[in-house]
Formats: sequence, C-alpha cells, structure tokens
Amino acid sequence: MSSSDDDVPLVGKRKPNGNLAATHALSDELISKSTDPSVSASPRANGYAKPGLSIHHGLPDSGDVEMPDIDANGSGPSKRKSRGSDAVRKSYAEPESSEEEKPLSKRRRTSAQRRVDESDSDDAPIMSRSKGAAAAKTSMASMADESDKKLMAEKTKIEEQARKDAIAIRKQESAAASKKKAPAAKGKKAQENGIKKSESSDEDVPLSRKVPAKKATKATKPEPADTKKAKARPKKETSEDREAEEQEEEYRWWEDPTKGDGTIKWTTLEHNGVIFPPPYEPLPKHVKMKYDGVPITLAPEAEEVASFFGSMLNSTHNVENPTFQKNFFGDFTQYIKKSGGAKDPKGNPVAIKSFEKCDFKPIFEYYEAQRQEKKNLPAAEKKRLKAEKDEMEAPYMYCMWDGRKQKVGNFRVEPPALFRGRGEHPKTGKVKTRVMPEQITINIGKDAKVPTPPAGHKWKEVKHDQEGTWLAMWQENINGNYKYVMLAANSDIKGQSDYKKFEKARELKKHIDRIRKDYKKGLKQELMSERQKATAVYLIDQFALRAGNEKGEDEAETVGCCSLKYENVTLKPPNTVIFDFLGKDSIRFYDEVEVDPQVFKNLKIFKKAPKKEGDEIFDRLTTSALNKHLSNYMPGLTAKVFRTYNASYTMATLLKDMKSTGTIAEKVKDYNDANRKVAILCNHKRTVNAGHASQMEKLGDRIKGLRYQEWRLKQMMLDLDPKIKKKKGAAYFELDETLDQEWIKDHQAFLVEEQRQKIQKKFEKDNEKRVAEGEKEMKAKELEERLEAVKELEAKYKRENKTKKVEAEGKGVTMEKLENQLLKLGQRIENMSLQAEDKENNKEVALGTSKINYIDPRLTVVFSKKFNVPIEKFFSKTLREKFDWAIKSVDENWEF
Repeated sequence: MSSSDDDVPLVGKRKPNGNLAATHALSDELISKSTDPSVSASPRANGYAKPGLSIHHGLPDSGDVEMPDIDANGSGPSKRKSRGSDAVRKSYAEPESSEEEKPLSKRRRTSAQRRVDESDSDDAPIMSRSKGAAAAKTSMASMADESDKKLMAEKTKIEEQARKDAIAIRKQESAAASKKKAPAAKGKKAQENGIKKSESSDEDVPLSRKVPAKKATKATKPEPADTKKAKARPKKETSEDREAEEQEEEYRWWEDPTKGDGTIKWTTLEHNGVIFPPPYEPLPKHVKMKYDGVPITLAPEAEEVASFFGSMLNSTHNVENPTFQKNFFGDFTQYIKKSGGAKDPKGNPVAIKSFEKCDFKPIFEYYEAQRQEKKNLPAAEKKRLKAEKDEMEAPYMYCMWDGRKQKVGNFRVEPPALFRGRGEHPKTGKVKTRVMPEQITINIGKDAKVPTPPAGHKWKEVKHDQEGTWLAMWQENINGNYKYVMLAANSDIKGQSDYKKFEKARELKKHIDRIRKDYKKGLKQELMSERQKATAVYLIDQFALRAGNEKGEDEAETVGCCSLKYENVTLKPPNTVIFDFLGKDSIRFYDEVEVDPQVFKNLKIFKKAPKKEGDEIFDRLTTSALNKHLSNYMPGLTAKVFRTYNASYTMATLLKDMKSTGTIAEKVKDYNDANRKVAILCNHKRTVNAGHASQMEKLGDRIKGLRYQEWRLKQMMLDLDPKIKKKKGAAYFELDETLDQEWIKDHQAFLVEEQRQKIQKKFEKDNEKRVAEGEKEMKAKELEERLEAVKELEAKYKRENKTKKVEAEGKGVTMEKLENQLLKLGQRIENMSLQAEDKENNKEVALGTSKINYIDPRLTVVFSKKFNVPIEKFFSKTLREKFDWAIKSVDENWEF
C-alpha cells in the first residue's frame, strides 16, 4: 500500500511542516508486520479481552520503567507542530474545595505512594487488580479480587445486553418503516376494523419523536381559527382558563416534537440587562494595612486590592497558599505603582517589596466587625433590607422570551476580587478586575428597548443573535474566558438543553454495538490514523476520558484523550496503563487501569522512539476528526455522549432488576448503591475527601448520643416498674458496648453546653422582637432565671452518674409513652446508621455529580415512582426546578 498522503484519509494526513514542527516526532503512517504481527489491512473480528476496572489508587514512583520500544520497519517519521504548548505540570496538590459539586472527571485521583500489594491498607481501593503482584494475597485482597470479578462479569453482561438491545431496536424501526410503506388502503382498513397499530417499540423512541395522541392531532391538523372560536363560546372560557392553558403549554414543551428544531432559538427577546456591583467604598481613615509594623496609606485602587486579601484572611487554604500569595503580591505591587505608591503616616514614600512584612489584620478585623454587625441586625431590619434588595433586582430577574416570562440565571456582573480557581490553579490569587459596561455585549430583540447602561457609560456592542441563548456577555481578564448571562436552570431553554443531551445518549443505544464492533476491529488496522482512532474511541467508551479540547482554544493547556502527551501515559506490563494529566478546568486526572492487551500494544507503538516528552501520543488524530468519524454512526454523536450513555444505560439496566423494599432510608440506600456501582463500572471515581474521617466521627458521635438517650429511656422504664427487668431480660437494659463512662461524661457536658447556648440565643431573639415591636428589653435577671434549667440538668447528670439510676421525667409519663419514644428513637438510630454506612461506602464516589451530570434524571424519577420514595430524597429544590421536565414527563414504566 502506498504511503502517499493522497491515499491516506483526512484524519491521517500530515499537517504542513512549520519551523516549530521540526522539533516534534510524528508516528509512522503505516504499521508494519514486524512492529505488530497481528496487523490487518482488512481487520477481522478478533478476540477481545475485557478491560479491567480502575486500580488507580497510587501514583507511579520513580521506579516505574517504561517498556522498551519495539523495533519497527516503517516509513521514516515526519514532523509536525504539536497542538499543546508546554509539558503538563505534575506538581498539583490535592484540591481543598468541595468535591461534591465537581464533575466526576474533574476529581483528582491521587494518593501518597504507589501501591503494589495493599491488602493491609485501611485505604485499600474497592478493587485491587494487580495481576503482576508476586506476594501472596491476604484474605482482604482475595475478597477484593472476588468483588472485582463479579463487577467485571456484570459489566460484560451489561455490554452484551446493550448489543442485543441495539439489534432489537433497529429491527423494530425497520419493521415500523416497512409498515409505513404498505398501501394506504391496508392502513385504512385496519383503522376501520378498529385495530390499533402496535406501539411496542415506542419505549425505545426518543421523547422528542413522541407525540401524545391528543397533542398529535393538534400538531398535524390545526383547526381553523373560526372553529376554535365557535368551540370556545359554549364553554365560556375565562381568562383564568386561558392562563392555565398557557402555563400547561409552557412547562410541557418536551411533548412538542417541533420544539428546539433548527438554529433559531427565539423570535422576540426583551430584558433589562445586568446589575453591576456597587463601587468600592474606601476604608475609614483609622483602618490601614501595615508594612513592617507601620500603617500605610494607599490610593483607593490599591487599597481595594489590599481589602480583597484582607477580607479573606479566614480562608486559610487560599491566603496561606504560596502560589496564591505570589500572584496576589505581584498584582498588588503593580496597582501600588500605578496609583502613586504607598506612604507612611508622615507622607514619606514606602517601598512595598516583601509580602512577609505586609499585615492585613486591621483590614480583616474591620470587615469581620461589619459582618458581625450585619449578622446581629434585628430581624425586622434584615427583612426590610432584603425587601429593598428584592425590589431593586426584580426588573432583572425575568426576561420575555418569545412572549413568555422566563427566569434569568446570573444577571449580576461578577464583582472584582481575587481569583481562586479550582484545584491548584496556577493563576490563583490574581486580581479579577472590575467589569465595566464598555466590556459588555448585550443580546436582545431588534424591536426591544435596549437596556440603559450606567450614567456616563455605554455598552461595548448590542447584538440580535437569534441563534444564541445568552442575554449578555463579557471577557474576564484572568484566563480570557467569556462569561455569559443565561436563563435560569428551570427555564424552558435550559431544560431543553439537558433534555437533548440525554435524548442523544438514548439515541446512541441503537448504534453502540456497531461502534464497539468497529473499534475492536480497528485496534489492529495497518493504517496508523485508523488504529489511533480505534484506540481513542476504546479509551473514551471504556474509561470515560474526555476527547480533549472540547471547550475550544481557551483551554488549550488542558489535556484530553486526543491531546495526551508522551509523559501523560505510563505503561506497566502486562496490560496496566497509568493516566496522569491536567484535565478540564486544570484539575488533575489520575487513574490506573487495565486495558485490552491490543490497546496496551498500540499505546507502546504510539510512544515508540523517537518520540519524547512533549510529543503527542495520538498525533494523527484530532478531536474534530474523531467527532466527524463518530457522526457517521449517528448525527450529532460526539465523544462526550459516551459518558452520559454508559452511566444512564448501566443505571437503567440495574433499575430493571432492582427490588427495593423496606423503609424510605433503606430504599434511598439501594438507589445510592446502584449509583455507586454505575460510577465504578463507568470508572467515575474520586479521592477520599480530606474531611471524610472527621465527618464520619461526628456522625458516629450523633449515633452514640441517640444510643445513650435510648439507654436512659430504658432506665426510666425500670424506675416506673422494676419488675419489667425480669420480663424483658437484663441484657435489654445494659449499656451499649460502644459507650463508656468517659464518653458519657463528655457527652453530658456537651448536652449541658448545648442547652445553655439555646437558652441564650432564645433570650437574644426575644429581646430583638420586643425592641422591634417598641417594647422594653428584658433584663439580665430574666436570663439568669432561664439558665437555672441548665444548672438543674447538670445536677441531674451528676446524680445519675453516682447512683447509676435514671428517674422517669416528663408530665404524665407512662410505660406506653416510653415505649413509643423508644420505637421512634430506634428508627432514628437505624436511619442514621444506614446514612453512615452509605457515606462510608460512597467516600470514593461522588454520587451527586454522577446523578446530576451523567445519569438521565428520568431514571431517578422512575425509581422514585416505582418504589414510592419522595423525589425530594434525591433532588434538592434547585434540582427539582432544573429537572422539572423529567419529573413531569415520565411514569414508573418509562425506559431509557
């Protein structure tokens, strides 16, 4: 076969050489038999080993050795310019921000050291699959191995079911298409005989193609206006009826098959623009930062930057971060120079050269006092201020989109501050400058009134982009990213975006078998570009890697599958691959996985000499070329659809076989167990949160507190009737083994202090209310009288500890009342214990992100309806608004 570029598909052609390109190695166009004896120009179906699950818990140490490069006889390597800029940094520390709100692929997967045989580790992964470990496995490792085998068997079963489903769906669609081609007379005859067309395949048709019977009639045969009026008159339709009908249409857009088609998103659009943050208020003259112990005076521009840092001294994980300090101080000194410098109390110039000599505590204390003062405002004053704020923001909260009122999401322009970033962002601490009207572009209807900019200012531009769903935009100064004002999450437009995303994933289930079959064959292709393409699709499908550069050039320094560099992939025989790179939003992605032996061989070939650090592994493949290839299977199919499909299809399969019983808490745990299994099977995992241990300790203390309360109630039963001990047995009244006397005394002290704080807060709140109503404040003596209850509680605990007896307390206490209290308490203990078990099991999995971003929300709704669990147990109020379309569009029989 000729190696000429003319014979190579577009994806395999070389890019024109430039001066820089000469420094980067390019893979051979063809893979010879000597390089890979299994090479096939016309690939046959090959045996395909299932990839292992994630075994990522551990970073490669300095002892990791790359496999020797395979000798190959192929055409000489040519050169091309690398898409990336610098080698990816590997020094990122553990992110301290909350993991729950991050997308699964952003979760760092690191640990202190690489594990070969970790059977004795408390932090051992759920699965440990080191086949090459020579050491004898402990019983724990054997259990992990067994668990791994079960999960792999389940994954194999799910993939086989997906293959069968895809074939069945295509057959059903083919049969449906044949029926449509049948003579019209037959169709009429069938209708005349009262035989309804089979709808058995309807469950596999995306909702966008479904039309409820009643709505379909309206959509296909619109009635003349005169007929509508004639029908409306006898009904005496009221304005309330019309308004109700409009509301019904507004939130049931998902039943309209034409909604969202085409590129025009709106016809008319009206809104009031954005709200700017208030201007900077200079600090009082007596509040100044100090430099080397001396108070200094700064111009307002520089003082504002100092206040950014000073006001957040309590955020230690930021202000104590060396990168944050360095970036802040660099920008701060520039602002000082530009604004005329710093001066001491005598007016002499002061050179600010050392961050260590800067003291921002006076600024922090001022802002902290202001925060406390605001917190202590009377309830009536807080209510008044909130009402004023709401009144001021009301005109910006909604827009008119095609004549309908829609809620706007983020209508406030971001205030100037210090950039924090996610993970260990290299620009953390830099100054986010104030956004001015001259930077903002407004998007609005041609006939609508353009919002008036602040006095003395003008907008950068006014557009009438009917293909855009944004209302305003500007470019921020840190990363050069564009910020958009969009509609709220519960608006029609946002809902349609989510809906289309999950519908596309549903569509993929018709084609997944052909895609998997083709990439398995392509793993042995002779043409390098084809082999790289097949390997990339394999990694994206099996390990949920992003394609790379999905967000455009503004994230060029981050890495995805197609833009992996030589140093981002480490190979460990026989078939383990370690991925280590900066992914989306500069969050480190680390995972250790077992792959198909042919994929392992391919990656070795893609890395062979003369490639070195900085060179791309998939150098004959681009994200756009990969997505173009995928679109041949299904219009609009891109790499990111696989993540959604795999998670949703896996959850749907598990849901079919699920038989959840018991209490609500037990059912919620069943759902979370399935969600966790999805994350494991789809390789969506995360590092254990730094605060997990302390959270579990607090939860454990709460459970122990309930057990102590349970013991006291049983002792009260003995106080009422000592004979009950013989009836129920002595063991029933014994102290729980998890409680000891030292813990009990600490817990009693906690309960005493808790009651004291409650009484004090109630006293302060009552006084605020009296002042608001024009009455006199209560005197301190009233508080002292109320606190007598605390002294009584303390004395009671001392007496109980001494006598080992608990007196029955409460008005009209009876044995029946105590037993009812015990019953309720037992339920609380059981629920909280399930909660603790769930939390421990989920420490390596972020279920929230999986549930929101990857699993079709309609599957959660199906679980909720099928097993009678309130949807509030799975979706917060915000999420219920976001997924309103999902909650209202399906019943318990819906299938993904």
